[in-house]
Amino acid sequence: MSDQEKYWHAQSKEDVLSGLDVNQDKGLTSDQVSEKLNEYGKNELPEKESESELIKFLKHFHDVLIYILIVAAVITAVLGHYIDTAVILLVAVINASIGYFQESKAEQALEGIKNMLSLEANVLRNGSKQMIDASEVVPGDLVYLNAGDKIPADLRLLQADNLKTEEAALTGESTSTEKVTGELDEDTVLGDRENMAFSGTSVTSGTGVGIVVATGSHTEIGKINESISEVEELKTPLMKQTDRFGKQVAMFIVASSALLYVFGFFVRDYGAAELLLSIIGLAVAAIPEGLPAIISIILALGVQNMAKRKAIVRNLPSVETLGAVSVICSDKTGTLTKNEMTVTSVMTRESAYEVTGTGYSPKGEIKKDDTEVSVDEESHLKDLLKIMKTCNDAELQEDDGTWTINGEPTEGCLLTLAEKADGEVPRHDVISKIPFDSAYKYMAVLIEEEGERYIYIKGAPDRLFDMAKEGESDFDRSFWEDKMKERTTKGERVLAAGIKKVDSTKEEVDHDDLFSGVNFIGFTGIIDPPREEAIVAVEECKKAGIQVKMITGDHKDTAMAIGEQMGIGDGQKGLEGREIDEMSDEELSAAIMEYDVFARTSPENKLRLVKALQENDQVSAMTGDGVNDAPALKRADIGVAMGIKGTEVAKESSQMVLVDDNFETIVGAVEEGRRVYSNLKKTILFILPTNGAQSLLIMISILLGTTMPLSPIQILWVNMVIAVTVSLALAFEPLEEGAMNRKPRPVKTPLLTPYYIFRIAFVSLLIGGGTLLFSQNLLGADVDEAYLNSVVLQTVVIMQMFHLFNTRNEIGFAFNRNFFKNKVAFLVSGVLLGLQAFILYVPFMNVAFGTVPLGLDYWLIPIGLGIIVFTIIEIEKTITRKFVMKRNHQN
Repeated sequence: MSDQEKYWHAQSKEDVLSGLDVNQDKGLTSDQVSEKLNEYGKNELPEKESESELIKFLKHFHDVLIYILIVAAVITAVLGHYIDTAVILLVAVINASIGYFQESKAEQALEGIKNMLSLEANVLRNGSKQMIDASEVVPGDLVYLNAGDKIPADLRLLQADNLKTEEAALTGESTSTEKVTGELDEDTVLGDRENMAFSGTSVTSGTGVGIVVATGSHTEIGKINESISEVEELKTPLMKQTDRFGKQVAMFIVASSALLYVFGFFVRDYGAAELLLSIIGLAVAAIPEGLPAIISIILALGVQNMAKRKAIVRNLPSVETLGAVSVICSDKTGTLTKNEMTVTSVMTRESAYEVTGTGYSPKGEIKKDDTEVSVDEESHLKDLLKIMKTCNDAELQEDDGTWTINGEPTEGCLLTLAEKADGEVPRHDVISKIPFDSAYKYMAVLIEEEGERYIYIKGAPDRLFDMAKEGESDFDRSFWEDKMKERTTKGERVLAAGIKKVDSTKEEVDHDDLFSGVNFIGFTGIIDPPREEAIVAVEECKKAGIQVKMITGDHKDTAMAIGEQMGIGDGQKGLEGREIDEMSDEELSAAIMEYDVFARTSPENKLRLVKALQENDQVSAMTGDGVNDAPALKRADIGVAMGIKGTEVAKESSQMVLVDDNFETIVGAVEEGRRVYSNLKKTILFILPTNGAQSLLIMISILLGTTMPLSPIQILWVNMVIAVTVSLALAFEPLEEGAMNRKPRPVKTPLLTPYYIFRIAFVSLLIGGGTLLFSQNLLGADVDEAYLNSVVLQTVVIMQMFHLFNTRNEIGFAFNRNFFKNKVAFLVSGVLLGLQAFILYVPFMNVAFGTVPLGLDYWLIPIGLGIIVFTIIEIEKTITRKFVMKRNHQN
């Protein structure tokens, strides 16, 4: 194990100094610094090689269907059909361009981490303090810390004077961390390593001295940086399905093209070049070129809708993935809870009290037996409130009706408690003070009231119990410990209060004053209250078949209690980070499905939990706000970063950012995701019969040895322009009733279910067969190929327009109460008719696409055929609907 990978938190200060060969009075020498720079390198994070924009663009041609189009373009060029070649290549470039511009931004998480790192460090070298560039810091450097400093590297603390650091971005803890200098157990989790200070975090108060034990990529933030680089970004369910679908279509095209070429050449005596052009027409007809474009448009509209619901989606496929989410892993603080500490209960020697109201606003009451009490009539309650208000460094502030605190959240909520009292609670001037320190876990102040002097003490209950045991002969410790346990099992943090009367001449308070004569007054129960809307959202998730799991850096008891209040877990079962560390991947894969609450988790824990869910074929959404969450956010099917409290690193590693940090917003996004997926499926149900009908026409023509019904360029017109224009209407269809009362679709659900395959084949036969029958009477007449092609083109397009209205409701009746709700469907139908007039009656379009003008009868007959097709499909849907309802009833 290298020096930078040792368990420094488990070693004494003396062992750390000797292990790194450092003189505490002089620091490192210049020679030592040079040696260590050579050995460990600069205190910087490694750069990630960036990909050129050209390579990123060319990658979007890496698709089997695009390969077929490119081959078709080459063959048409060889045969001299240059307009066909140009249009086919244009389609390929358009698809690649759409993919390129809709791709998520290049990975910027590493840059976000670099911005967090300190620029300078105050170190001791050669016996003198000096400011150096943070990149020059090496293991063994002694670093001096002051309030406001960013910590330049991972430090083992040698001195800590009321030192507190803000580590939320790294550990997920919402409050500042008290620092100590003594050694800790080797298995102490990252969030509890109180004798360490970590690179990228900042000093909120106090001073300290630490010895550098890890730099650059060996720091905790460096390890996370490396994890982000190594985490494999998984394809979304939709991308996996479309890839699989593309390969299936490609296999069908290649196999059928080869067979038909052999048949046409040897049986029908087609010329090689003529037949090759027909086969290219078949390939182009079978490829749904418009599908990628319309999928991108539907997803982009979904992104806009989610933005209105305060969820910013950073890449398009993630919109659809949200609809498949089966597990949401949520942080606790600020997402499920309000991140506003609130006193909910008070216990004194006289009585127990409930406190109403949440947050820092002093709206609320202190009640006993559901009745508000006056503090002037409750002497012990008033004493407790005076202690909590005076023994306090925070300030409560109001700005335009919004209440905030300046100071520690726990102290802030005690001020709010005092303001809720029915009666005046004084805040005495402090004569002398023992500031709070985690080494002794209490704060004490000396005050004067009505000529008498008292010591007020506020702190951890066990320390106040010790004081009271020495100070009161009748103190019943077991009684108070039972009462405290009642509160902690409800997820409350308990703070106790005590008082001691002293001589009126006393000027200073010291620790020795606190272990005789102290009277125990009572305690307060503090909680970060759950969001009401989040409780409702969790219930909605259950109805939608979505599991909710809490993954937090908080303590296990608190997490389980809050979870139970929210409907997550049973309040009895939870796993801690250290327990996860001891599990094998197989054990964790089983545990992730059994447990719903995970506490004191590390970055590695979160990443392993995501992987364990994916091993169970679950589609997971993982929330996070800190640098520590970045690897898990990147690996999850949907990484959800917090917009308010989230770091830039978390946001850049995620697929979605919550503007309001609210769990309810995730559920709204899932609902939108289900709507998007439903509309995507309807779009496929609409577009593919177009390809099927055209392919059928070309196959039959080759088999019968007749004139080709459509040219490749006309097929591309239908596939790219008409299909995309009309199918756009389906993007605006509302969510079908009951969609949020169904379980998420299984992750392995194919894009084309057996019913979809039947429906596509059925509609392809209707449109293709109807067009073939209509055009048959032209084959015997003396019409040229352009005239025949124009009639076939017109018939396919008009019939497909009527099919749009079948598809708006998958198996429900088309003429329902939402029939006129989607006005876009009628608008695009008008656009379609306009485009058809454009290609038939504008001379330069006639030249480019090989079309000719048609008479009125060639508009009316296709409309009649469209009505017939629409009616037949509605009859099929009615039969299918009755069958599905009967099957569901039996189940």
